Amino acid sequence: MIVLMENAIIYLALILTGLCLGSFAGAMVWRLRARQLATDKADHEEYDKDEYKRLKKLTTGKTINDRSRCLHCSYELRWYDLIPLVSWVSLKGKCRQCHTPIGYLEPLIELGTMLFFVLSYMFWPYPLDTTLETVRFIIWLIAGVGLAMLFTYDIKWFLLPDKVNLTVIGLGIVSATVVVLQSPDWLGTILTITVGAVILSGLYLVLYVISRGRWIGFGDIKLGLGLALLLADWRLAFVALFAANLIGCLIVIPAMVSGKLQRDSHVPFGPLLILGFVVAQLAGAYLVETFLGTMF
Repeated sequence: MIVLMENAIIYLALILTGLCLGSFAGAMVWRLRARQLATDKADHEEYDKDEYKRLKKLTTGKTINDRSRCLHCSYELRWYDLIPLVSWVSLKGKCRQCHTPIGYLEPLIELGTMLFFVLSYMFWPYPLDTTLETVRFIIWLIAGVGLAMLFTYDIKWFLLPDKVNLTVIGLGIVSATVVVLQSPDWLGTILTITVGAVILSGLYLVLYVISRGRWIGFGDIKLGLGLALLLADWRLAFVALFAANLIGCLIVIPAMVSGKLQRDSHVPFGPLLILGFVVAQLAGAYLVETFLGTMF
């Protein structure tokens, strides 16, 4: 009974934390976009003038002091407008003041982040019985918030912001260090982490150089490095790469057959890589063992 109560409390905490951090990720996506547009404008690069005009209000102050507001009427949201999911549902997805539809982006990010938190705890492949492993799990969850931003940003604007990418890489370095500290074979562990980085990042670097940036963006190379460091295992890196391409085929081929995508359509690979990465971490060890079991 006590164990059930403890698990219920843990899952409730994960659900609430996931929703709140998902709300934070959703808010940050718009601020990252606003600042990107402001940078493009200052550098005299091509940018969407209408979008910049709509988001300009998000660049007027420091992020830490910034208050969430309606992108249409600039209504400053109160605390009761910021309750994850609940506020959106109670307002029927519209601004409290101007009644303009807010859209589904924010609640989907909140739900996705919450689901990531719950599934991560449910299927975490390593026992959380040491301080270092608990630290690694916490780093994984924090990285998941950054990946939610990258996932959304790449789908919407076909770009992976450097600030978030570099944060994920930093978290990956800390996580990989924890793995090395727990390993009885430091050199072997460092080697498998390095090979994983070659698989998930080096391969894309080669494609980037060969195509001169036409086939893949440099942001995908940075993302691959961060994900490889978080996985810290070349076998899991390979599973992530395979899963990402498989998911891509399952999405792209039917879309091309139905005419929704053309041969020259741009498909963001970052979200596919992130999905493959999650599959690899939470189910990769099982998939590898099952595959090896059928071979030998």
